[in-house]
Order: sequence, then C-alpha cells, then structure tokens
Amino acid sequence: MGKQTTPIWVWGLLVAAVIGVSSAGAILQHLEIPPLLKACWRLQTTSILLAPLAFWQWRTMDIESRKRVFAPKTQKVVWLSGLALALHFGTWVPSLDKTSLTHSLLFVTAHPLVIVVGMIFLAKIMTNHRNPTSFEIIGAVMGVMGAGITLLDQGDVQGSHVVTLWGDFLAFLGAIFVVGYIVCGKILRTWMPIFIYAFPVTLIASLLLIPASLILEPSASKFGVFGWISMDYLPWFLVLAFIGGLLGHTGLNTCLRYMSPLTVSTSVTLEPLLGSLIGWLFFDTGVPGFWTWIGGPILIVGLLFVIFGTPEETNTLAKDEGQDSSALT
Repeated sequence: MGKQTTPIWVWGLLVAAVIGVSSAGAILQHLEIPPLLKACWRLQTTSILLAPLAFWQWRTMDIESRKRVFAPKTQKVVWLSGLALALHFGTWVPSLDKTSLTHSLLFVTAHPLVIVVGMIFLAKIMTNHRNPTSFEIIGAVMGVMGAGITLLDQGDVQGSHVVTLWGDFLAFLGAIFVVGYIVCGKILRTWMPIFIYAFPVTLIASLLLIPASLILEPSASKFGVFGWISMDYLPWFLVLAFIGGLLGHTGLNTCLRYMSPLTVSTSVTLEPLLGSLIGWLFFDTGVPGFWTWIGGPILIVGLLFVIFGTPEETNTLAKDEGQDSSALT
C-alpha cells in the first residue's frame, strides 16, 4: 500500500489557519482599548464561540468520561491552564502597546526556546526526563543570539510604536506563560476532546482578566466589562474570535489529524513575518528596524532548529494527543 498523502483541503486549511493566528496581533494593536480589557474581550468572544461546540462534544461523551472531566485532579489542571492562558494574554497584549508589532510577535513565539531551557533544568532533577538534543540546544543558542541582536533596535520608531525593552520583555513573558498552557494541554488532551478542554480554559482566563483590568486599568470602567458588544468594537472582536480563534487555533488542531506536528509547527514560525506584513498593509504599523531584519531571521531559524531537533517519537506523540502547536496569539 502506498504512503497516505495529505488531502489538498488540509493544506488550504493550514494556510488559512496560519494567516488567521498571524492577524490577531495587528488587529489587537490597532484597537485603542486598555490592554488587559482588550485581552479579556478577546477571550470572552472566543469562549462564546466555543460553548456550542463544547456542548456538542459533551453530548457524545460517555458517562465515565463526563465524570472524569469533573474529577478534582482534572479540574485542578483545567484551572491551572486557565491561569496560564490569562497570564499569557495578560502580558502579550500589553506588549503590543509597549513595543513594535514585529518585536512583540518575535518574542511571544519564542516559547520553544523556553521549553528547551526547561528541559535542561528538568533533566537535572528528574531521572526520567530527557535532555535536549544537540539540534535543540543549537537552536536555543541561535534564538537567544537573534533575540539579543533585535534588542539593538531599542528606541526605533515603527509606525506609531517605539521598540522598548519593557515591551519586548512583556512579550517574552507571554511566551513563558504559554508553556504552562501547553503542558496542561499535554496532560489533558490525551483523553479530553478539544472543545471540552478549550471552552472552560478560555472562559476561566477571561474571568480572571476582569478583576485584573478593573484594578490595574482606571480607564477600563468607562469601556465596560462587556463593552465589546458595542457596534464600535463587535466587528473587530468577532473577526478575532472567528479568524484568530476558531479558524486559526481550531484549524491548526484539525491539521494535526492529517499532517505531522513538525509541518504545523514549522508553518507557525511564519507568524512574525505574516503578522508584520498584515500590520504594514492594513494598519500602517511601519517597517522593522535594521537590527530586527538581522536578528529576527536568526531567531526564527533557531526556532526551526528546535522544532526539527525534536525526536520523532515526541512528534508522533504530539500528533496522537492533538496538541495545538500555535502560540495562541
């Protein structure tokens, strides 16, 4: 029997999904709303879209699986995942106001580098945890070098935003926190359907960001906790929920059923490039500075080294578990 080929429509879906996740940063940066509230609204609208899909999957689950969803151990991981997702959006979205779009996307998609560093640490304290491969270590070193070079653009004006160390740091914090979301997903997605997992986690993250916004953003009260229902903002957040959330992240999960995680993960590394292009074409976000043109590609190549350096059995496991390879942006 010949090798099974990936259906043409899946490749089309992959292209659409990568463009979908890449568009979110440009849209969010364009909206003049307090950043934590903006992140909250983004998660609120996405959770509303996920609710009927979760209900549909719930009806197909057997009694034992339903009981397992509400088991204390499961709920602990779900809430930890929601917290990690809230922290991810609560740091990445503010970074869009504090640095350039390109820098924000480059640093928030650097979570594979965080994973490699975490692997080195875990391998020293856990005997059953593997060390990074040579390619993963080389990729991490290249990624750090590339990131360091891009930092030389501090103070560069790109569109209406200035590259700042604080903004880049916030975006990198977003990459760190998304690793927690990925780890929780790795634990639960071995048996839990995608929407049964994604809906409560997204809802929890949105609820956690409400008090954070009201406490830390004095101007948030004039917009309202559910201000996205206003016609001034509803179209934008529906686009974010449908294109960035449903088409983007759910599309990537669907692609994992038909193609290798290596292919999907490699495609997602295009997010900084595509996101910057979308921002430049539609929102006049400006052209990246000289050092970003040098360091950015080195950072992305480093990420590719990490992805290609992952052992084959790990990639196979990720496919079986239906992991979301995106940075959730």
